[in-house]
Amino acid sequence: MYGPGMAELYDLLHEARGKDYRAEAATVAGLVRARSPRAATLLDVACGTGAHLRHFAELFDKVEGLELSEAMMARARAAAPGAVLHGGDMRDLALGRSYDAITCMFGSIAYLEDTAELASTLRSFAEHLAPGGVVAVDPWWFLETSLEHHVSGDTVTVGRRTMTRVSYSEREGRTSHMVVHYVVAEPGSGVQHFAERHTLTLFTRAEYEEAFTRAGLDVVYVGGIQSGRGLFLADRGGRAARG
Repeated sequence: MYGPGMAELYDLLHEARGKDYRAEAATVAGLVRARSPRAATLLDVACGTGAHLRHFAELFDKVEGLELSEAMMARARAAAPGAVLHGGDMRDLALGRSYDAITCMFGSIAYLEDTAELASTLRSFAEHLAPGGVVAVDPWWFLETSLEHHVSGDTVTVGRRTMTRVSYSEREGRTSHMVVHYVVAEPGSGVQHFAERHTLTLFTRAEYEEAFTRAGLDVVYVGGIQSGRGLFLADRGGRAARG
């Protein structure tokens, strides 16, 4: 789980590395509205710092977020002050209300441990959908397209703060173990170093699609977006066709 140190730097780092949260939110909103033109309410599951949520708030009448990390949720409150935020785990989603759109962005769905959890979580998404609603899931890398070993690194300067991010991912069976190290330097504060460790499940595309089907949803996969990971769109209305 992301701690206070990463929560503070998360958006700065990813935006400086080229991630365009506004454009991603607009893309997802456009795809949702192509299936549900009157969509007005949205729940962003695993909303993190609210980086997508704040832009969804400009595109939908009412937005809410669900987040497990208290440090990340504190940032989300500041990023999207008009949003209703819920503390909790996507595995235990039970909000007692429905939404026109439910999103899960930036590979967060891969924190689920197996296909049973994936199917049950997507089923709970479906149970929170309003009639005609749409689920949009930004997956992690598929098992069949993941790399055995992967190293990446970036150094960015934002204002007076210089940050370096170096990550190493190793695949063990169906699991991606990712270690990320950060070095942050700022006048008056010196140099700080901290690390995050993440365990992510590598589902196949077919397993995602089967889990949506088990949840009672028709699904389509849109490739070539979300940094190459693509996006799953699903609904109950039979409008989504397999791609």
